[in-house]
Amino acid sequence: MRRRFEFDFDLDIGRALGRVGGKGALGPVLYDGPRIWRAQDTASGEATLRITRSAHAAEVEAWGPGAADAVSGVPALLGAHDEPAALVPADRTVAGWVRRWPLRRLTATGTVWEHVVPTVCGQKVPGLNARNSWQGILRRWGRRPPGPAPEALRLPPAPELVASLAYHEFHRFDVERRRAEAIIAFARKAKTLERVIQLAPDAARDRLRTVRGIGPWTASIMVLLCHGDPDSVIVGDYQIPSYVTWHLAGERRGDDDRMLELLEPYRGQRARVQALAKSAGAPPRHGPRMSLQDLQGH
Repeated sequence: MRRRFEFDFDLDIGRALGRVGGKGALGPVLYDGPRIWRAQDTASGEATLRITRSAHAAEVEAWGPGAADAVSGVPALLGAHDEPAALVPADRTVAGWVRRWPLRRLTATGTVWEHVVPTVCGQKVPGLNARNSWQGILRRWGRRPPGPAPEALRLPPAPELVASLAYHEFHRFDVERRRAEAIIAFARKAKTLERVIQLAPDAARDRLRTVRGIGPWTASIMVLLCHGDPDSVIVGDYQIPSYVTWHLAGERRGDDDRMLELLEPYRGQRARVQALAKSAGAPPRHGPRMSLQDLQGH
């Protein structure tokens, strides 16, 4: 099926979908010049999307039993649900970020399971390790989507398959027992947990955390992606607090408590401010502390 969507904002598809599915040679999102391929599960079955953008429109083609459901979710996927202008700067640093990156929109995938494996793989390990684990899992158990999709496009492993696995089968991908058991436990409840998209973000995070091995960090990232929630503030991360404390207070090392204190004026938009702080760059590891005046010019 085919459909055209028109938007009243400039499309930046690559940025909108940049966090969906992680990065690597295989995955549910692939970039092909002006086109983006997207594979996803829907309530009606598997689907493949090919999205071709112009400045204010997207031409969409879809294949598979879930094609209609997938196409209906394209506006939210490209950020049409989001309101970047809701972020009102409370200081000069954030005001500078808003001027520099005014059009960043959050995607809302409307799905949960696709984010579980790559996010759990990223728990308490470096990003490269997480990507390697995710890629290995996709090569071993990922599914080919319907239609004329590129070879590298992959759906995540079916939850029914993952639910049947033993934790030690993840060891070849450098995923230890704790993370493997969290993935398996989620897979066994995947059909029920997929319904959290119908809940408000706070309730969705609480529901996801009922699964053993799914903590605040993992639940916040999943709700950020599936709901496109601009306040799904990420806690428990090794680096993000220091990004925020450095740029907003000139403090090189930060913890969650200090980060949340600094983000409080942005309640409702805290995840958006976190993302902007990360884009602004990491604090220096050595040398004199950067002045706040220097930071405000960025």
